[in-house]
Amino acid sequence: MDWGQNELPSPVVREEEVTVAARRRKKVAFPSPSGGSPIASAATPARPHLINTPASLFRQAVTPRVPATSSLLVPGGRTPRFMHTPRNALSSLNLDDSDWTNSFYTSPVSGLENTSFFKDDAANLSSALLKEDDPGDAAAASLFPEFLASFLKHSSSAVFDLLEDYQSLCQEKVNVLQSVVLRAGQNSKTAGVRWLLQQENCTWRLIASLYRDRVQLALEDDMMADMAVPGESEKVVVEQLFQRDAAIRQGQLVVDWLESIAKDQIGEFSDNIEYYAKNVCWENTLHALKMRRKSGGAFTVPLVTELDPDAPLRQQRPLADLDREDDARLLKNLFSLIRAGMTEEAQRLCKRCGQAWRAATLEGWKLYHDPNMTSGGLELQPVEGNPQRGVWKACCWRLAEEEQLNRYERAIYASLSGNLRPLLAVCESWEDCVWAYFRVMVDSLVEKDLLSSGMAHQEVETLPREYLEANWTMEKVFEELQASESKRVLDETKEHYHIIQKFIILEDLDGLLEEFSDWLTASKPLPFHLLRFMTHLVLFFRSLGLALKEEVCVDVLKAYVSLLIRDQHNDLVASYVGQLPAELATAQYAAFLETVTQPELRPQCLQLAREAGLDVSAITKLVVETVREHDETEFTHHSQALETGTTKEDQKKIDVIDWLLFDPAHRAEALKQSNAIMRKFLALQKHDAAKAVFSKVPEDSMREIYSQWTGVGQTTPLPAEGENAVREHLCIRAYLEAHEAFTDWFSHSSSPPQKPVPAPEVKFTERVANEMKEKEYQDALNVWSCRLDNLTEDVKERIYNVLLFVDGGWMVDDRQELEEDAERSHQMAALRSLCLPRLTFLLLSVLQSSSRHQEALRLADIISSDQHRLYQVFSKEELRRFLQKLRESSLALLDRGLDPLGYELKS
Repeated sequence: MDWGQNELPSPVVREEEVTVAARRRKKVAFPSPSGGSPIASAATPARPHLINTPASLFRQAVTPRVPATSSLLVPGGRTPRFMHTPRNALSSLNLDDSDWTNSFYTSPVSGLENTSFFKDDAANLSSALLKEDDPGDAAAASLFPEFLASFLKHSSSAVFDLLEDYQSLCQEKVNVLQSVVLRAGQNSKTAGVRWLLQQENCTWRLIASLYRDRVQLALEDDMMADMAVPGESEKVVVEQLFQRDAAIRQGQLVVDWLESIAKDQIGEFSDNIEYYAKNVCWENTLHALKMRRKSGGAFTVPLVTELDPDAPLRQQRPLADLDREDDARLLKNLFSLIRAGMTEEAQRLCKRCGQAWRAATLEGWKLYHDPNMTSGGLELQPVEGNPQRGVWKACCWRLAEEEQLNRYERAIYASLSGNLRPLLAVCESWEDCVWAYFRVMVDSLVEKDLLSSGMAHQEVETLPREYLEANWTMEKVFEELQASESKRVLDETKEHYHIIQKFIILEDLDGLLEEFSDWLTASKPLPFHLLRFMTHLVLFFRSLGLALKEEVCVDVLKAYVSLLIRDQHNDLVASYVGQLPAELATAQYAAFLETVTQPELRPQCLQLAREAGLDVSAITKLVVETVREHDETEFTHHSQALETGTTKEDQKKIDVIDWLLFDPAHRAEALKQSNAIMRKFLALQKHDAAKAVFSKVPEDSMREIYSQWTGVGQTTPLPAEGENAVREHLCIRAYLEAHEAFTDWFSHSSSPPQKPVPAPEVKFTERVANEMKEKEYQDALNVWSCRLDNLTEDVKERIYNVLLFVDGGWMVDDRQELEEDAERSHQMAALRSLCLPRLTFLLLSVLQSSSRHQEALRLADIISSDQHRLYQVFSKEELRRFLQKLRESSLALLDRGLDPLGYELKS
């Protein structure tokens, strides 16, 4: 080549610029293949990246696009199962006519769907979040109600629309958190929440991609099992392979998914990256050769003497320093583009840098197809692909094995030829390694099918035997990852989301749920958002009707419900409890209601339970039973010293009755439960607490109970259980009225008017004053005595109402229940023994204090009567005391000149 005749502009005119640029450290913002964060001096707002699936090896021709399952489930509609994936929309970009330095590389906000967080409203939001103690949790807290809203919005026939909603919600929060991180610095908590949500977003994307294919596969009536006809093109053979082989198809979907993640991380160029070779390849070396030809001198540093692409390798001579630096950076960026599935963009970048030959080397992977062989048409159609793909692939393999080449250049050709070892050499993260293994697996399986169909070229045999004989499976890929020599990869295999992704790819739901079970029982608590993801993943699998380990699903839901209760997401609990088995759902929601102490929230919680399909009647009953059984104190005899005041625990038992009073349909249960609580209070002499419970029950409860019974068309009497509850309620009412009457009598009897002390009668006025005071005293005493007589009659009547309670006695059921409640029967019998003797002694003290000894003696007839058999509830000691009291009354009557029974003595 005549270097002197070359009219290309010489770089000498910018020699000073080149020197300065070469000496400074260039500020490049391009992610490493590991997907790490770029380092840049300044961030410029990035344009929204294009979201089409990036192109990769085999994909343009054969990767199927599975339609949404919701459309497949519509009766009468059938969407074709496989469609060609269109070329990436990024191919429309013309790098030759645009500023390519602002087109690809990532910024610190790369991977986001948009840059809306730079707007004023989002900036204000992030400013507000910065004031929070934990801005990450504050920004992401709304995901809990938002996920539930999406879950309730979509029916089971639109499960994949639901997954899209989940992804959108996660992405929105990632955008907000990215803004917070940029403004507040790399706060560990906020950055950690952002990373969790990014991983969750990626995982939902993987699930949607794989399960669209799996669900559609299950819905297919017949499988396409036709083999390629000999003589067909490579493209047709591979298309048929992808249609009939789910493992290969899903393996390619995993590759697509990993490339889409890398593409999100690349985003777009945000910094100006200078490639000094703009339109000419290796222009600094070219300039050096031209200067040498003009001067005729020798190189101070040996350089290549020719500029064909193979010259450095063939001559074993280097390029100019700046060209080598440009080449190294270019190759690294090219690999990152290929890692992101952006092969066509990599080719454009090569052409933009004057390396069209390198762009051509990236073209040869395309499968050959000549439509003219089978169309039979008169008009010729363009031929697709590379007819010598086998030769190209063998060359790529050898280039990947060439150790003198840059490691990223080797990795580029290794990815195109299925050469795993050089490819893994530049893979640093878990995602990179999985991508490398799955890309090689799909490549190997495709080549094997082409070979078996007779489509493979002779040059395939030049590839190593280990490539042709490799028996790759998804399981083997993850076994290899477990044996990785990279500590980072080994650590990342233990991360929660990577474990989930692995089992999703393997379709091993039993293994996934076993992991969930281990996480739930581990001492270290799970991140809140991970538990939310696990819950909604289980619900998604349920909606597909997949066979799951039900006990683990229940444990996940229970753990999430506990989290919602703890964080007081009261309006979310019912919907998730409704996903539990009925009996367990009742217990869980009852436990939740115990924590709801604000009266204004209780009706709302019950309404949410009804909307969720829960058994509200069973739940409220269980709440009351649980609360009233918290205190295990046994029924205690009144003679023991007790604390009769109302404690906090007592108040909880009083307030819990409210749960049964919101719905009139639960009035019968409210009556039974209030009776049970009052029985315990009466046994402990906590009469004020018992009165508080009694006052909770509406006065019309009994009428409501009978009305409901007749309202359903029943003409028979109320069932024994309901009738006995009504009778018991009346018994307790009678006892409380008797006790209240005695309290009023005792209070009045112990506060008689005080007799005035007369002043010395020195003067007339003082004597008059004494007389007036005495008159006032006598009037007050008369009023007091009259009031006392009335109270005595009232307390006597009310106590007799208890002692002589109709139809069998106080606290005795009128009808026998089919299934007797042994505990209730025991408590009622115990109350008779505790309360009836007490009331008897109270009445006796009232009568004796009022000098009604003859009436007091008549109590003996009532207690000893065989009709009422009250003597049976007295202990021997109580009977002895009772007789002793009667003896005192007899003595008092004798002192009055009457006989021992109060009758006049006959002379």
